[in-house]
Amino acid sequence: MACPATRGLDPIIHAPARLRIMAALAAGPKRHLLEFTRLRALLGLTDGNLGAHLATLEGAGYVAVTKDFVGKRPRTRLAVTAAGSAAYRAHVVALRAILDGSEVEEVAPASPLSDPAST
Repeated sequence: MACPATRGLDPIIHAPARLRIMAALAAGPKRHLLEFTRLRALLGLTDGNLGAHLATLEGAGYVAVTKDFVGKRPRTRLAVTAAGSAAYRAHVVALRAILDGSEVEEVAPASPLSDPAST
């Protein structure tokens, strides 16, 4: 059973680099394609690191990767899928619930007088 504080968090998106990738892709208009090189520059990730995280997101069906050529130069473009957009929105809602304290039970600090170890 999931801890109430982590309910709704998507383990695929939750990794910091993947969360930043999804945020960058979700910020654009629907069906907007963002070039790999632009995303790499925005996030400051290496080619290999970005590629590995994109492969994970693509495998989950959250990101669509389109490869083509401009002249003789290869071009890789990325877009968030409908499933990815829904998963990202749900993840953000879960994060906001944690930050707002609505998912965390407040526990009053124990009084030193009621602490069984002190008797």
